[in-house]
Amino acid sequence: MRNDKITTMIGRPKPDEAAPYYFTYIDQVAGDNPFQVIQSQLEDCRQFLSTISEEKSLHRYAPDKWSIRQVLNHITDTERAFVFRALWFARGFTTPLPSYDQGISATGAQADTISWGAHVEEFQHVRLATISFFQNLPAEAWMRAGIASDNPFTVRSLAFIIPGHVIHHLRIVRERYLQVA
Repeated sequence: MRNDKITTMIGRPKPDEAAPYYFTYIDQVAGDNPFQVIQSQLEDCRQFLSTISEEKSLHRYAPDKWSIRQVLNHITDTERAFVFRALWFARGFTTPLPSYDQGISATGAQADTISWGAHVEEFQHVRLATISFFQNLPAEAWMRAGIASDNPFTVRSLAFIIPGHVIHHLRIVRERYLQVA
């Protein structure tokens, strides 16, 4: 376990570490250590997601919006994509990565055909893998950078984007799907 390496990765991403759009997610994360947020978010998500029934997980707040199952599937798939980007850059690969199209991913996943319980379990497994990846990351890898979707990213910025993306989407679930402030 390289927790000592994580403590050397203190500080928030600077504006040149990700495209401005991604600060929508980065700014959702409090403090200077995204790894702590990634870890604590797992239990918070478990508790929140357990309050949603199988039936309610199929709810859409408008006809053209995703169901809650599709939202959680999007969160999980997008976390995989962001962690892959972090892996690519952290390991020193320099080839730019292609775009990630959430619409193609959502269509291909067919999330409404998979039980809510399976989606929750899948998110937990992916998050545990995310924790393991960042926990074992060498200190010098946090500031490595690359290009994905024609945008610059550092590994550090991706570590903030991951939990910020979850915060963003679960807020939408609470406010628009469940109408819980």
